Amino acid sequence: MAGKGNERSRKRLPPLTGGRRKSCFFCKSKVDEIDYKNVNELRRYVSERGKIRSRRISGACRRHQRQVAVAVKRAREIALLPYVGDR
Repeated sequence: MAGKGNERSRKRLPPLTGGRRKSCFFCKSKVDEIDYKNVNELRRYVSERGKIRSRRISGACRRHQRQVAVAVKRAREIALLPYVGDR
């Protein structure tokens, strides 16, 4: 209970933005649909371990990030992309 006094006096700092926001690659190249058969393009959005990278890391907009996730899942289902990365 003694520690609560310290928490109240501590001020919350604003989040660090870290610079400029990345622009969406698919919006720049005016892509409407992301094709799951284009594996070379999808590899950019998958980590070495096989995880789908987040919007914050990949720089994709909300709409295209959702399409990337669906395309990666479809490509994994038909064995174009691995579920897990190489160890």
